[in-house]
Amino acid sequence: MTKLDYLAVDVDNHYYETLDAFTRHLPKEFKSRGVQMVTAGKRTLAVMGGQVNHFVPNPTFDPIIEPGCLDLLFRGEIPEGVDPASLMKVDRLADHPEYQNRDARVRVMDRQSLETVFMLPTFGCGVEEALKHDIPATIASVHAFNLWLDEDWGFDRPDKRIIAAPIISLADPVAAVEEVEFVLGRGAKMVLVRPAPVPGPVRPRSLGDPLHDPVWARLAEAGVPVGFHLSDSGYLAIAALWGGKGTFEGFGKKDPLDQILLDDRAIHDTIASMIVHQVFTRHPTLKVASIENGSYFVYRLIKRLKKAANTAPYHFKEDPVEQLRNNVWIAPYYEDDVKLLAETIGVDKILFGSDWPHGEGLADPTTFTADIPQFPEFSYEDTRKVMRDNALDLIGSRVPSRASS
Repeated sequence: MTKLDYLAVDVDNHYYETLDAFTRHLPKEFKSRGVQMVTAGKRTLAVMGGQVNHFVPNPTFDPIIEPGCLDLLFRGEIPEGVDPASLMKVDRLADHPEYQNRDARVRVMDRQSLETVFMLPTFGCGVEEALKHDIPATIASVHAFNLWLDEDWGFDRPDKRIIAAPIISLADPVAAVEEVEFVLGRGAKMVLVRPAPVPGPVRPRSLGDPLHDPVWARLAEAGVPVGFHLSDSGYLAIAALWGGKGTFEGFGKKDPLDQILLDDRAIHDTIASMIVHQVFTRHPTLKVASIENGSYFVYRLIKRLKKAANTAPYHFKEDPVEQLRNNVWIAPYYEDDVKLLAETIGVDKILFGSDWPHGEGLADPTTFTADIPQFPEFSYEDTRKVMRDNALDLIGSRVPSRASS
């Protein structure tokens, strides 16, 4: 691996939320209906909608898992005889202010040769599923979270180093438009939408339901992309059909069948709903990015889109596969076949994401290049696109790189 001679842009960085991330600005009338942090002996439990939630078993994040310590597990390279649980290593939260403090994080980014990162939730990825049966509480909680996020991490700081992505819930279509206007007014450069069916008062809705068009239209007009990050999408209901657990638990022994049944199904279905239900036909400049969902769903999706277009040509006004290639950016896992992905959707639509500082991510973000085949498969220019330029194109912010030190 050759050290990069430019600073990279990492689209998959995370903070660890403070305990008041969802409560600091939550209106009093939603205190018992939204997110609560409850002390039970020596433990702090997250209670959402009146139920203890285990999406993040320890919402204090103290102790916290070391970045990248589960690398071998996710590569499938655990030495014979090694217990996977032994890979888990933890540290004190107090020793890592960069996990919860913006200024400390920027200093770490300087050491990591990162110019910009997209900063995404950890705990926050499980809240919408937990509150889906109470739409007013969902909307109030998301707005409270976005206020916290802007205060602690900033949507539009002068240094432009961190792209903090607020959450937009589509559960209430009118409130969703109001929230989009609010975060755009504060300078948001990207928003997150949960890759899942949209909860509704009668039944769930597709992301392609025309009820959501005002949100897509406003984001397309503003040039602000939609990020679909791995979340609790409610798909464990499928595992429950096969005798598994129906709720997400962050750690602990799991049935391998759950992974086989679910894997990247939520993002596959999410992008399918956007394409098949004509979101990109009605909003051709809308940009979306799949982050921390891997890339292997792309090949199954293309096969199914081609079949759907062949069997129902009257439905598709445009080639659905071309819409995938034109409107969707993909951040593959570092263990994925990035070369195959480039041949399938084009190198211009591939993003670099490290998942730092999560245990399943990379301990050193820019070592991602070690997993990209270098020349002749990938030229210097194409590697730079993946590691930097494509992300800046996504947010409409291409600027010359400061030289890497």
